[in-house]
Amino acid sequence: MKTYSTGQIRNVVLLGSSHAGKTTLAEAMLFEGKVIERRGAIETKNTVSDSTEVEQLYQRSIYPSLLYTEFMEHKLNIIDTPGSDDFIGGVISAFKVADVGVMIINAQQGVEVGTEIMTRYAERHNKPVILGVNQLDHEKANWDDVIDSLKNAYGNKVTLIQYPVATGAGFNAFIDVLKMKLYQFKDDNGTREELPIPAGEEERANELHKALIEVAAEHDETLMELFFDKGILTEDEIRQGLRAGLKNRQIMPVFCLSAKKDIGVKRLMEFIINVAPSPDKSREYKTTDDEVVPCDVNGAPSIFVFKTAMEQHLGEVSYFRVMSGKITEGIDLTNAANDSKERLTILYAVAGKKREKLTEMVAGDIGCTVKLKNTKASHTLNGGGKDWQFYPIQFPPAKFRTAIKAKVEKDDEKLGEILHRAHAEDPTIIVEYSKELKQIILSGQGEHHINILKWYLTNVHKLEVDLLPPRIPYRETITKIAAADYRHKKQSGGAGQFGEVHLLIEPYIEGAPENNRFKVEGKELVLNLKAKEEYPLDWGGKLIYYNCIVGGAIDARFMPAILKGIMEKMEEGPLTGSYARDIKVYVYDGKMHPVDSNEISFKLAGRNAFKEAFKKAGAKIMEPIYNVEVMVPGDAMGDVMSDLQNRRAMIEGMNSEKGFEVLKARVPLAEMNKYSTTLSSLSSGRATFTMNFADYQQVPGEVQEKLLAAYEAQEKEE
Repeated sequence: MKTYSTGQIRNVVLLGSSHAGKTTLAEAMLFEGKVIERRGAIETKNTVSDSTEVEQLYQRSIYPSLLYTEFMEHKLNIIDTPGSDDFIGGVISAFKVADVGVMIINAQQGVEVGTEIMTRYAERHNKPVILGVNQLDHEKANWDDVIDSLKNAYGNKVTLIQYPVATGAGFNAFIDVLKMKLYQFKDDNGTREELPIPAGEEERANELHKALIEVAAEHDETLMELFFDKGILTEDEIRQGLRAGLKNRQIMPVFCLSAKKDIGVKRLMEFIINVAPSPDKSREYKTTDDEVVPCDVNGAPSIFVFKTAMEQHLGEVSYFRVMSGKITEGIDLTNAANDSKERLTILYAVAGKKREKLTEMVAGDIGCTVKLKNTKASHTLNGGGKDWQFYPIQFPPAKFRTAIKAKVEKDDEKLGEILHRAHAEDPTIIVEYSKELKQIILSGQGEHHINILKWYLTNVHKLEVDLLPPRIPYRETITKIAAADYRHKKQSGGAGQFGEVHLLIEPYIEGAPENNRFKVEGKELVLNLKAKEEYPLDWGGKLIYYNCIVGGAIDARFMPAILKGIMEKMEEGPLTGSYARDIKVYVYDGKMHPVDSNEISFKLAGRNAFKEAFKKAGAKIMEPIYNVEVMVPGDAMGDVMSDLQNRRAMIEGMNSEKGFEVLKARVPLAEMNKYSTTLSSLSSGRATFTMNFADYQQVPGEVQEKLLAAYEAQEKEE
C-alpha cells in the first residue's frame, strides 16, 4: 500500500441503531475500494467487521472494527461500531480518533433509540455527522416519514443532498441535487449510470438545489456575497459552503442508500472525500498541559493508542492514531504515562482480520502495531524529545453491577486473569475484588454487556461461572452513649491470660465540641481526657480514641492492644459484619494482673467491651445512597418515576433537556440491582441514566429488621 498524505486521509466512524446496516455499508465501502473482491453478509456470517463467533451468533456488532478502503486516490479509515448502548465503549473510543460520523438511518424506522443515543455522544465529542438513509429497497421503507423524523430530531440542520425516485423493492435510482443528476443502478454491485433528471422531477430537484445553495451560502460569508451577486453557486462553491457547515456541526447532509445492493455507497464516499474534513482540517487535539498539537507531518512523531486487543496469532494488538509527525517501521518512542521505551517493529493498515503491512504512516492516519510491552489504551507515545500526553478516553460510568464467582474454587486465579484482560480490551468492564464484601464485583454498561462476557468465559475459556447479586457495602454506627466492661480471664497451666477493660462510646459528629461529662444508666461519669488519637477510616468516617486511664489501672503499653481489638470489631461490625464508623471510644478503667496480663488479653477485652457497648448504643445500619440522573422521554416519565419511588427513591428535581425529561433522585444502592434492564423495558430502550455515590444514610427500621434477620440466619448456617 502506498503512503497517503494527511490531506488524502479521512477518518470515519459508522454510527446508528442495531440492524440499521452499518456493517453491510462497511462491506460495500471495502468492495468499492477493491480491498475485498466479494461482499459478505450478516446472514452468511462472512463480513469483515463481525468476525468473532459471538457476533456471528447474535448477528450484530459487539466490538468496534477498524477497516480501511482506498478510493479516488484517498484512504478512508472506517470504524464500524456496535449499535447497542451496552457496548458504547467502542463508540467512545472511535470518537477519540475519527473526524466525522456517518449515522445510518433505517428507512423502515427513521430515528430510533440508538440514533438518539449516538447523536448525544456525537454532540458531546463535537463530531460532525452525515446521515445515510439505508434499506430504501425494503418494502416498508418510507422516505417521507424518515425525513419527518429527522427534521423532528435535528431541525433545520437536515440538508437533503439526494432523494429517491421510488422506494421499496424497485428502488434503483435517486436524484442528487448537488450534482443535479439522476443516478440509476443496473445491478447489485454498484454499477451506475449518470442520467439527466427526468422532466417529471425537474421542479422538485430545482427547488431542493436552490435550498442547498442557500444552506451552503449561509455558512461562508464570501459565498453569501457571491450568491447575492449572481443568485447561483457552482458545484465546487456549494461544496465549500457545505464543508464549513459540516465541520461546525450546523448541517447534517442526507444520502440515499441500499448498502445491501451497493446503491449510493460510491456517491457517499465521494462526498466524504470532497466535503468531510481531513485530519489536519478537523478539530485540534490538546494535551493534558493544554498544548495544542497540530496534525502536521513535519511535527515530532506522536501516536495515541485508543484500543488494545488480544489476538490468537499476533498477541496483543495496539490500535493507534498518528497525532503528529511521521512514524516508520522500527521507530523508537517513549510512553508518556510510564517513561518506558517502545519500538514499533511493524505497522499495519487494518481491514478486520486482514492486515496490510506499511513502512510508514503520517499524521492523521490510523493503524495498528503488535507486542508493545508497557502500553495500554489511552497512552501516548512520543519521539523527538516530546512528553505530550493526550487526554485519556472518558468512558461513561458503569450502569450494571453483579458479583461473579467461578463454580470451581481452583479456577479463581484463572478467572481473575481473564477478567483483567477483558478490562484491558474493554475499559467499560470494571473488575474489583471487594475485601469488604468478599466478592468479585463486575460492572458494565448493561446486562447484555455482562452476559456477552459470561458467554466468552464459558465458550472460549471453558470456565463455568455464576453471576450473583452483589452484596451491599452497609455501614454500622451508633446513635447514643453507652458503656460496657469486659474481663478476659484464662488459666490453663503455666502463665494465664488476664485483662479487664471499661469503656464508653458515643457517636462522632464532625465539629461537635469535646465533652468529658456523661450520664450513663442514670449515673454521672466524669472522665480525665489524657490523650486523644484520631483515625480516618479507609471505608469512610472516623474513630476517635481517648485514653482516660488514671492511677495506672491499665499500663500504657496495653493501650495499643485495646485499640487493635476495637479496630478489629469495627472491621466486622456487631450487627451485620459490615464496617463500623463515626464512633468515639473512651477507655477509662480496667484491671491488670502482675503475671497474666499481656497484649492478647487486653486486645480481646477491648474487642468484647466495645461489642457489648455497641449493642447498647442505639446501633443503626447505614446504607450507601447514590445520586441518580435519568434522561427519559416524556411519554415514559410516569412509569419511570413510579418505579423509582418503589425503589425508595427521593425525587429531588426535574427539568427538560433536548426533548427529554431529566429526573434527579437519591436512591439506595440496594434498590438499584438490574435497574438498567428495568429502565430499558419501561422506556423501550430510549432512557439512559448515570449514578454516582452520594453518602451514607440510616436505613428505615423495617429494612434494618430484615437485614438483622438475614445476617442471623447466615451466621447460623455457617
